[in-house]
Amino acid sequence: MSNDLAARVSDVDTVPPAPKLVVLGIQHVLAFYAGAVIVPIVIGGAIGLSTQELIHLINADLFTCGIATIIQSVGFWKVGVRLPLVQGVTFTAVSPIIAIALANGGGTQGLLEVYGAIIVAGLATFLAAPYFSRLLAFFPPVVTGTLLTIMGTTLLGVSAGDITRGADGNPAAGPELTRNLAYALGTLALIVLIQRFFGGFVATIAVLIGLVVGTGVALALGDASFHAVGGTAWFGLTTPFFFGLPRFGVASIISMLVVMAITAVETTGDVFATGEVVGKRIHPRHVAAALRADGLSTMLGGIFNSFPYTCFAQNVGLVRLTRVKSRWVVAVAGLFMIVLGLLPKAGAVVAAIPGPVLGGASLAMFANVAVVGIQTLGKVDMHDNANVVIVSTSIALALLVTLQPDIATAVPSWARILFGSGVTLGAITAIILNLLFHHVGRRMSPDVALAGTKSVTLDDVNGMDESTFVETFRGLYVGDTWPVERAWQARPFESTADLRAAFQDAVMSGTPEQQRSLIGRYRDIAELLLTEEASNSPEDIRALTETGSLALDRMDDADRAALAGVSQAYREKFGLPLVTSLNNQTTLGQLVDDGWLRVAASPAREQHKAVGEVANIADRRFDALVADANPIRTAWARKFEQLG
Repeated sequence: MSNDLAARVSDVDTVPPAPKLVVLGIQHVLAFYAGAVIVPIVIGGAIGLSTQELIHLINADLFTCGIATIIQSVGFWKVGVRLPLVQGVTFTAVSPIIAIALANGGGTQGLLEVYGAIIVAGLATFLAAPYFSRLLAFFPPVVTGTLLTIMGTTLLGVSAGDITRGADGNPAAGPELTRNLAYALGTLALIVLIQRFFGGFVATIAVLIGLVVGTGVALALGDASFHAVGGTAWFGLTTPFFFGLPRFGVASIISMLVVMAITAVETTGDVFATGEVVGKRIHPRHVAAALRADGLSTMLGGIFNSFPYTCFAQNVGLVRLTRVKSRWVVAVAGLFMIVLGLLPKAGAVVAAIPGPVLGGASLAMFANVAVVGIQTLGKVDMHDNANVVIVSTSIALALLVTLQPDIATAVPSWARILFGSGVTLGAITAIILNLLFHHVGRRMSPDVALAGTKSVTLDDVNGMDESTFVETFRGLYVGDTWPVERAWQARPFESTADLRAAFQDAVMSGTPEQQRSLIGRYRDIAELLLTEEASNSPEDIRALTETGSLALDRMDDADRAALAGVSQAYREKFGLPLVTSLNNQTTLGQLVDDGWLRVAASPAREQHKAVGEVANIADRRFDALVADANPIRTAWARKFEQLG
């Protein structure tokens, strides 16, 4: 590790001087505050909580946010990733929580069912944390992008309700509705203007500024009141099960488990992003530790009258912006949150925000969730009809029950939680369709390799002579057959995993001259994508099929120039084609950025990297050639087939 990298890693554990620690901690609280308090406000308003109940919900949320942040940043045992990550209530949970609460009577009675589901989902997340990486295949971008898009669009109805609701709780009309629209659109416009004309920290608290200014205007015009603040105590401690003992409904638990699975994907991304910012290599154990913290914090949320927790991405951006990487700054921010959670007057101030002002601010926030979903779907190959079916069907069903909520009355009572929430129905639909299209359906017998149209068992592979073996598997590589010849020498193979390993070991153990010759036989990625003649040969047709995720038909001149530039620089330095293995999440921008990183590498290191890319391409072709190439995936597929 270089001295520079070691210094950056040590910054994570450095404790800044007390004054700086306090100021930086407050800054994190400000960046986090609006996103934290808006969740209990939206939920409380949607399910019909009283002002005092809402105040308690806000304080319980802040109190538990502080504890969750300290658990994640400070950590203990195998819990907490020990990085500068702030924990907050996930927006993913808002729509399902509202649906669960309303389906169970609304108000505090509905919250009891919510808290039961949260406790069980938190415990499940804690226990499943070490195994989550094995489940990532069931939550690819086509699923998570669809769900985030659904969540953002369905939550807009909550914002609309805040805007159009009158002071008496009934729909506003006439001058009152006009006034509400003015507050909402004015708040939204202010947030947009701040983000247009300001950058850095001010932009990160645009929503908070919008709420403060909007409430101030309403107060000056007599449309807001802080009377409840004067009658609220200065100090108050949130107690476990304040609203009553939780209830445990199966449908509610399933809905919350889906929420936690999605937030686990988000947390995984935030952990990797933060690791990149602070210069720390992230391993599976770090992700597991972060997810354990999420699970434990979520359980505490269910006990202390709050909600599911995950990492807040805006605070990851603040770490990047300020370049202050100390996890102890975030831990101090957690302490400030705990203090705020013990001050009911602070919660009363937040609860006094007028509904139209809140609706205008939440329009921006919830629409942003949908945008994140659309960005995620941008990584998906929409030329694949299976992905189109997954996205379109899930969104259609989600919006059906969102726009026509009375549909829930037409199904049995046990299914109403499913049809009463667009997010729940859309989530389950996306997950099931992803399983159906991408994981289930390989009904070939185990350990079977396909040579053309002829099925060959693993026993047949072990019985092949060298020439037959080479002929069967020569398509894994371009031109040279020495890796296949070397892999044949590793017979007998006890499983397809051993067969795969033999190919991997063979190509990585070749002499430098053999490896360089093999690399030179592959098409340069730019030539393959930019040259029309590339599609004439069978090998190029196969290679082009493997680049489908790049959406080549949508490349413009700037994209083509960027790809050609990095390819030319690479060839001038190394005298080799730029060989790259793509997956269905690779974007053109990532391809170009990775290419420039490779141009900057030393010749020895880059040759090792290029051989690795050749091995990766062979691995992907192995998956297409050999049934049961991925034993975990095949085992899951067989379980689902048995259910059918």
